[in-house]
Amino acid sequence: MKQLLRNTYVDNMRVILRCDFNVPIIEGNITDESKIIKSLETINYLLSKNCKIIILSHLGRVKTEEDKKNASLLPIKNSLERLLNKPIKFATDILSEETKNMALSLQSGEILLLENTRFLDVPNKLESTLNDDVAKQIASFGELFVFDAFAVAHRRHTTVVGIPAYLPSCLGFLAEKELSMLDITIKNPNKPFTVIMGGAKVDDKLKIIKSLLPKCDHLLVSGGIANSFLSALRLNVGSSLKTNDPNIIKELVNLMLTYKEKFAFPLDAIVTTTYSNHPEMKNINEIDTNDVIKDIGTKTIKKYGTIIKESNTIFMNGTMGIYEEKAFANGTREILNILSTKNDQVVIGGGDTVGALNTLGFKNEFKNVSSGGGATLEYIANGSLPGIDAIREEDNIEVLDL
Repeated sequence: MKQLLRNTYVDNMRVILRCDFNVPIIEGNITDESKIIKSLETINYLLSKNCKIIILSHLGRVKTEEDKKNASLLPIKNSLERLLNKPIKFATDILSEETKNMALSLQSGEILLLENTRFLDVPNKLESTLNDDVAKQIASFGELFVFDAFAVAHRRHTTVVGIPAYLPSCLGFLAEKELSMLDITIKNPNKPFTVIMGGAKVDDKLKIIKSLLPKCDHLLVSGGIANSFLSALRLNVGSSLKTNDPNIIKELVNLMLTYKEKFAFPLDAIVTTTYSNHPEMKNINEIDTNDVIKDIGTKTIKKYGTIIKESNTIFMNGTMGIYEEKAFANGTREILNILSTKNDQVVIGGGDTVGALNTLGFKNEFKNVSSGGGATLEYIANGSLPGIDAIREEDNIEVLDL
């Protein structure tokens, strides 16, 4: 078992804390502080132990000097100061001697936030290519590494995998919670176990689908994923998004033959056409060449709802349709309504699904919501992640005598 912060002796230590503060920012203003708020449990715990805290996080995609202009962590600094009601020091150059001096001179209870780790990628990709020298340099700022950024645990980055090679390490409270929540799904789900899988491209989700099919009792598909399966069955999905890769199509056919009793496909759909945005409900076998599938219909909602109600564990990744548009949000909303009655038995997995929760009024309705998109899927598919594997095992670090 990986070492956990709750069992680690941290009193008065200088701690490097890797968080996920990749929040939406518009014109310098954070529009959703959820990720920052979720990190407060770990931060406040470290403060209660009189730690000196050096915080690392990425923000957005930074590939050029121009990208840096709108990707500073200064808005994060301001948010943390307000939420913690205390001043936060800020270092603009992660690798400067001045930053190291700031880190080493921190007093108990003080926090230093370093600038966006993605800035290290311009111009030499010092973050994303797992640079050993940089990892060693940042590690010299602290005495302990705490990883609490589950959403980037699938990245073999310097501040994710590199630093714990040079410091004792453990998982923060948020990362611990995410892993425990997902372990329920991948290791010992209560049966019947149902997976709801949506998304645009089946190619992106094929690995996770293949890993889940042997474990689940039902696989309910929607979106471009459903279109690809239906097309592989030689049903007409019109001009809807689907895969055209012959190798992928062959794999889909083989999966449906092997696990035919587990698949559930849409019975009807809300469609528009290539020449009109007027929505219309059609049975799935009535789709015309010019139709574009945008959402599931009422028959599908009823069918999927019945399966969900009879399930004891449900994992949902992806939406039923283009929920961002009001005319095509009903399928996702109705499925979430049904899922909300099974709250403790539902795990929501990252990406667009979390966006749908926020947009459709379910932000606080579900207990088990993973912050990771790619990390969640990779963990379920492989049972491991580079960022988690890098953390020490519990018998390799001094622990409290509880």
